[in-house]
Amino acid sequence: MGRYNRNLKLLARELRKNSTLSEVLLWNRLKGRRMRGYQFSRQRPIDNYIVDFYCSKLKLAIEIDGITHDYKLEKDAERQMVLESFGVNFLRFQDRDIKQNMEGVLIAIENWIDESEACADSTTPEPP
Repeated sequence: MGRYNRNLKLLARELRKNSTLSEVLLWNRLKGRRMRGYQFSRQRPIDNYIVDFYCSKLKLAIEIDGITHDYKLEKDAERQMVLESFGVNFLRFQDRDIKQNMEGVLIAIENWIDESEACADSTTPEPP
């Protein structure tokens, strides 16, 4: 998924410079292919939106919802629906879960990857 609004590139860079504590904590566990060998990027523009973390191989966006998201539920749902129409999958975590239950968050991501890989394997035809 290489399509994005080029005007968002500078905003994404600024968001990376001004990351929240939860974004930094999760990024430290995702960067450098630490999550099952998959490469993630952070503050990634896709179409007219920016997602917190994205793995293009899995088409997986990971979003951290803090207190500001409580006031943007409808906007977040619309944004997610648009991106899902491009085949992007979403995992959402609360800010407090990253800070208080990082291992649980990592297990949830690993479980999603395992299920995704299992589905991909079951749709791949067996060689003759």
